[in-house]
Amino acid sequence: MRAYVQDGLEVVRLDFAGEVTQTPRGFTLQSPPRITLELPGVDNRSSQDKWTFNAGKLESAQMFVAGERARILLNLKQSAGYISTLEGNSILIRLLAEVPQEAPVQQAATPPAPAATAVPALPLLQDIDFKRSPEGAGMVQLRLPSDQTVADIRRQGTGVVIEMDKTRLPPALRRRMDVGDFATPVQTITSTQAGDRVRVVIEPNGKWEFNSLQIGNVLTVEVKPVDEKVAGAAKAGTPAGYTGQKLSLNFQSIELRAVLQVIADFTKFNIVTSDTVTGSVTLRLENVPWDQALDIIMQSKGLAMRKKGNVIWVAPKEEIATREKLDYESQAVAQSMEPLVTKSFQINYAKAVDVAGKLMEDAASKAAAASAATSAAGSATAKAQGAASGSASVTSAAPSGDRLLSTRGSVFAEPRTNQVFATDTEASLERVQQFISKIDIPLRQVLIEARLVVASEDFGKSLGVKLGGIDAGGGSLIGGEMKSTFGTNLNNSIAASGLTKNTISATDTFLNLPASSSAAAVPSIAFTLFSSASSQLIGLELQAIESNSTGKVVSSPRVLTMDQQAAVVSQGTQVPYTSTSSNGTTTTFQNANLKLEVTPQITPDGTLILTLDVTKDSLGILTTSGYAINTKHVKTQALVENGGTVVIGGIYELEENNSENKVPFFGDLPIIGNLFKNKAKSISKRELLVFVTPKIVMDRNVTTP
Repeated sequence: MRAYVQDGLEVVRLDFAGEVTQTPRGFTLQSPPRITLELPGVDNRSSQDKWTFNAGKLESAQMFVAGERARILLNLKQSAGYISTLEGNSILIRLLAEVPQEAPVQQAATPPAPAATAVPALPLLQDIDFKRSPEGAGMVQLRLPSDQTVADIRRQGTGVVIEMDKTRLPPALRRRMDVGDFATPVQTITSTQAGDRVRVVIEPNGKWEFNSLQIGNVLTVEVKPVDEKVAGAAKAGTPAGYTGQKLSLNFQSIELRAVLQVIADFTKFNIVTSDTVTGSVTLRLENVPWDQALDIIMQSKGLAMRKKGNVIWVAPKEEIATREKLDYESQAVAQSMEPLVTKSFQINYAKAVDVAGKLMEDAASKAAAASAATSAAGSATAKAQGAASGSASVTSAAPSGDRLLSTRGSVFAEPRTNQVFATDTEASLERVQQFISKIDIPLRQVLIEARLVVASEDFGKSLGVKLGGIDAGGGSLIGGEMKSTFGTNLNNSIAASGLTKNTISATDTFLNLPASSSAAAVPSIAFTLFSSASSQLIGLELQAIESNSTGKVVSSPRVLTMDQQAAVVSQGTQVPYTSTSSNGTTTTFQNANLKLEVTPQITPDGTLILTLDVTKDSLGILTTSGYAINTKHVKTQALVENGGTVVIGGIYELEENNSENKVPFFGDLPIIGNLFKNKAKSISKRELLVFVTPKIVMDRNVTTP
């Protein structure tokens, strides 16, 4: 192997012992820049397998021989295309400035056919179709003459060009397809015949990218839109769903095993390929993560992989499923034969009954899911062992998987000593031990301080009169000397007149409109007009009151509780109710309480979620059935920081009453009518406010989860 410059191009010359009849198949990588050539039936007779050039674009070359195949890697300083030609016993690899646009990557020198030989008919391109993917990408599908047809796919100008040599396009497929109505980047697809070459031009619009995949004789070119955000993330090295280093691949009818070997060389992973992995693949991927490229290859060929450490096992999906089923059956048989062990677990903070219940609940919930697999595994194992040893059947249990107890396990609790006893295999008991160590821990405590404030404001105003007259002696009030006296009420005003109570009483009134139900509590002023010569008297008493009072009732309950445990504080009165039925008279009690119920939950970041239920009841009006209960109730959930305060309110009552009592007809008279009526006005305001302050109680001896 040697390298030199000819006609301005770098040339790598490969010399062989005999005449070379075909050019090598190969592909290029853009990251890292590399050209890989496959030479079937070639061995290395040279004294070296690595060459260092370090000139121009070529940096070094390596040669690997495996069986009847040789591979040559040309390591480049920058990405470049190539053209391979034959020259006697040598192959010339000419490095181009970039991947050729108008010619295929490989170009073999085919000797001209003799003039007398008839030119065979060119194979026909079978079909050209277009589909839209669920993601909004345009998919152009070409049905090639055979799976050996090589298509040159490249991005040229503003579109994608597909060219196939030695292929004929039927007249029915020579057309221009307008697919702009499918809402994909692809607008038109133009297929033409140029000599012995078929040319298909795909014209998209907007921002787009493409990749191609060939399975058998079906070539699919996918043109998908590029989101600017996704493109920015891809430039930043964070493609969605894939994290591998990016590479570019250009395969044309290359064996699937060779493609996997290229990915293994690039990723430094060890790839183990099943003997059933065969076939070839043709695809072109530009600047995609290697794990995405591997995923595309797997999906196209119906393969699956399992990764363990730095080893990747690749096999058909059916083969992997069969192997995993055999492993599952083997694990089931091994578990069914493993001896059972009984072990006790001391529970320190939780209740043994609760822990045992959780273990049995876990086993019951997952036993149904495992029963079908257990039956299938037991049946298959029984058949296999029965065929080998002639035994009738084998009892097996499904492997526990993520269950704590196996299907053979049992558990019970001993409340007196607060212990849990479990019987199962060693592996299951180890899982039970880990489970108990995680849940049997002291819970953190929370101190709940609350302030319940009931604020009230009352205002009342009333105005009324008492008008009365007495005629005890039958004399004339007008004929005598008129006198008048004043007093704070009608009684002491009459007493100040000198008239004896034997003849005159303050209750001898023909009109009484009190301003309040409790006259003694109402301020008043009285006036009497009488004659000293008679026992006749006219009295007038004016009553008026105005009150304005404010009040505040504060309750301050405080309670200490554990994380996620409800705490209740209640204080109040039980009101009896009597009811009569055919069974006799019974007395029941209704609570009129002030109650605070709080359930705290400590979050991982140290804040608290409070579930609050506050009730403030009081005695109401008296009815024929008993006292009514006035209720105020608040129930909510809030997020509060440690030591912070949350205020809950909104229960606001406003009651306003205006009343007027009067004597018919006389109360409606102008001015004088005020002597025959009274008026009252009252306003009452009440509001309930709840202030809650939770604090996490820190204990140095408590291990937090």
